[in-house]
Amino acid sequence: MARKPGSSPQAMKSRAAKTAAAIAPASALAQSAPAKKRTSPAQFLREVRAEARKVTWTSRKETWITTVMVGIMVVLAALFFLAVDFVLGLGINLLLKLANGG
Repeated sequence: MARKPGSSPQAMKSRAAKTAAAIAPASALAQSAPAKKRTSPAQFLREVRAEARKVTWTSRKETWITTVMVGIMVVLAALFFLAVDFVLGLGINLLLKLANGG
């Protein structure tokens, strides 16, 4: 039976060395990362305010439409699970009646 190309021990060692070389710089870089500088509470609050200004709030109309859509989906899901539960209950009752002999 012929061996697959690249399955010799030397080829496997070569691939392992290449993989180790590719991984090594990433781990060395992670170990030498500088420690984060602590920010003052005032700087933190300035950054929070800057980020809060970027927030876009939905309008009252968009909120109302979304609320109504969620309500409709809840009702539809409840009806679906009610129907599935009813059908499965009928099937199990029929199966149990057959198992008991009628």
